[in-house]
Amino acid sequence: MLDMISNFLTTVDDFVWGIPLIVLILATGLFLTARLHFLQITKLPHAIKHLIANEKSGEDGEVSSFAALCTALSATIGTGNIVGVATAIVAGGPGALFWMWIAALVGTATKYSECLLAVKYRVVAEDGHIIGGPFYYIENGMGKSWKWLAKIFAFMGVCVGLFGIGTFTQINGITSAVHNFFDANNAHTVQLFGMDYSWSVVISGILLTICVALVVIGGLKRISTVAQVIVPFMAVTYVVACLLVLIFNVTAIPAAIVTIVLWERLSWQCRRVLREVFSPTKPVSVVHRSQRLQRRMTLLPNRV
Repeated sequence: MLDMISNFLTTVDDFVWGIPLIVLILATGLFLTARLHFLQITKLPHAIKHLIANEKSGEDGEVSSFAALCTALSATIGTGNIVGVATAIVAGGPGALFWMWIAALVGTATKYSECLLAVKYRVVAEDGHIIGGPFYYIENGMGKSWKWLAKIFAFMGVCVGLFGIGTFTQINGITSAVHNFFDANNAHTVQLFGMDYSWSVVISGILLTICVALVVIGGLKRISTVAQVIVPFMAVTYVVACLLVLIFNVTAIPAAIVTIVLWERLSWQCRRVLREVFSPTKPVSVVHRSQRLQRRMTLLPNRV
């Protein structure tokens, strides 16, 4: 069963996260960055000023700006910054960091645009709660005739939240860490659904389910309240850990930057050589270029 789910998710992932979508995301970010006059850089002091302002919760929304930030970061720190980066480096090499820097820079403008539309087209429910998001600004901003697109987006969002990075990746990362620490050799197991699981995985999964339920059932205000306490501690721990890693390996930082830049440059050269190898109109100098590329890749470890 789990293999079927894994194969299905892999197939969907390979189809969705292809070159066209990646180009579309980067192109959209570049367009919005230029259209907003590099707002993510020029307006950064203004954003920080409002972030640290003494704002009362519910004055301009259901929660304060800091609480909203903590709620958003609670799903980012860990999955995106640690697991995501490590997975990208393993799959694409050090050059993946270069493209993550570019995507983060231009993606900030895209995120700003999404948040702006969410605030502009948010609505107040009958019970007083403020609700909004892409499905609301699609319907209210683009018109009632696009309500079908809003429903599709909402359905896809639920699927991603349940089967994607929202639950599976985070729960799997936490339970795997607990399992490797307490019962790496599977000394204590129990059979569930025809498969053997370590008791450490089962217990940690149950505890996580109970803790998440206690928070989520309370709604947005309880989520933001808990996030305001946990997220700052998570962020400080993450930043301190990163600084310690950089300090202890400060001599390797220049070599790491060179590796990222050279790796990305070599990856472009690899693709150019492959295009010319399979191109019937450019058979000349392919061997020479491939040999030169091979020599550069051989010298790469010595340079760094």
